[in-house]
Amino acid sequence: MKVAGLYVVTDAACCRPEGLARVRAALLGGARVVQLRCKGAGLAIDTAQALVTMGHAFGVPVLVNDDVELASAAGADGVHLGRDDATVEAARARLGPRAIIGVSCYADLDRARDLARRGADYLAFGSFYPSRTKPNAVRADLSLLTAARPLGKPLVAIGGILPENGRALIAAGASALAVVDGVFGHNDIRGAARAYQRLFEDTV
Repeated sequence: MKVAGLYVVTDAACCRPEGLARVRAALLGGARVVQLRCKGAGLAIDTAQALVTMGHAFGVPVLVNDDVELASAAGADGVHLGRDDATVEAARARLGPRAIIGVSCYADLDRARDLARRGADYLAFGSFYPSRTKPNAVRADLSLLTAARPLGKPLVAIGGILPENGRALIAAGASALAVVDGVFGHNDIRGAARAYQRLFEDTV
């Protein structure tokens, strides 16, 4: 399983049993990666397992934000780590050599170089545009994606991404576009996801 295409990050409503249909709609729309991010909402192990099973039915990797132990218990494909989370090495030791371990690099190319050397599987940069999810996030420039290409890792762009501005990120080097509100903030989740995934299909 690879990290490329539309990368959906769950909102709080997706983290409850009744929210499973929201994630399914995103998958039907073409989402290629799912990250379970349930800040403040909590995520029960049975719900996490159900989401992992759903992702696998679509051939899509499911990652857990921050929580290496939950990723292991739920049978997730990996974990996404921020600055204050477990190290890449600790996550790899717990989850094994085949796990996908992604890292937030914010707007810091040196951090990306270091984490790539330490075995991160993909590097996430952002926020590229104003974001409702993280309104105070540091702003990243598109040139970061171009500069990070030689690191040889999939690059994930995040932060305020819309179908209207996502094409520029792909052109700069983004392998995946990570989206929360742009998909799950819509009544038509499937259609919203399809609009993002079409950007990758149009560049082939």
